[in-house]
Amino acid sequence: MRYYKPVAICKQCVVGACSAIITDYPRDEDDEMPKWGARMVAAIGMLLGAAGAAQAQWNVKAEAGVVAARGNSDSDTSNAKFLVSREFIRWKHTLEAAGVYASDNIGTTGQRWNVREQTDYKFSDKGFWFGSGRYEEDRFSGFEYQSTLGTGLGWRFFDDPITKLSVQIGGGYKILRRRDSLAEDGVTLIPGMREEDGIVQGSVDFEHQLTDTTKILNKLLVESASDNTFVQNDLSLEVRILGSLALALGYAVRYNTDPPPDFTTTDTLTTLNLVYEIE
Repeated sequence: MRYYKPVAICKQCVVGACSAIITDYPRDEDDEMPKWGARMVAAIGMLLGAAGAAQAQWNVKAEAGVVAARGNSDSDTSNAKFLVSREFIRWKHTLEAAGVYASDNIGTTGQRWNVREQTDYKFSDKGFWFGSGRYEEDRFSGFEYQSTLGTGLGWRFFDDPITKLSVQIGGGYKILRRRDSLAEDGVTLIPGMREEDGIVQGSVDFEHQLTDTTKILNKLLVESASDNTFVQNDLSLEVRILGSLALALGYAVRYNTDPPPDFTTTDTLTTLNLVYEIE
């Protein structure tokens, strides 16, 4: 780990970023959550750029995969992920984004995107405080959107070139809107409602270098509220093929304990992606 001179973070930048979220937060019941999500990401960008003059350790990772089938049936599936992290002194900022799109000869069959940001402050060699925000939209799930803000404590059990394992737990606040659904009679429309609730959240990040060119990664995220618990687990096996390029075989599971009627609790996604990473 390399250390650099401390840098003063611009107070006006921090205040301005927080004000952009709080002042513009939609109060209307027919809220404009996507606009709020965009404002949140923009504010996060201001925070990440507040220490622009400092030298820091960067990690950038991008991956994407596309499958196209033609013949008796036509279908297209694509997915992409992006991660950038910046670490200096005791602070670390991580921004992640991902998207999935699928279609066939009838129309769109899958469309989801999400963004997540986390800021860590290391108060000991292994312990750290974190603050995080997550926003997602899934056109074919039981929720129009789900958004969370949280904070808590984490612990790095292993952090070496071979094995990395960190666990974090905390609390936060969740806002979501359920989609409209049909009642059991198949005629009566049940309007989707906007819900807010406190949550307990936890996550486990694991990475292990199996060989010089192969590593396994697993990320588990749990957000538990009074009426629904969301669980996401991303498992990936990466094989480096040339320099910064690698192939990744991934399997993702998403689970909601209480989705609206007519929607399933579990979604899975299997991917084969080309990965480009700079450390």
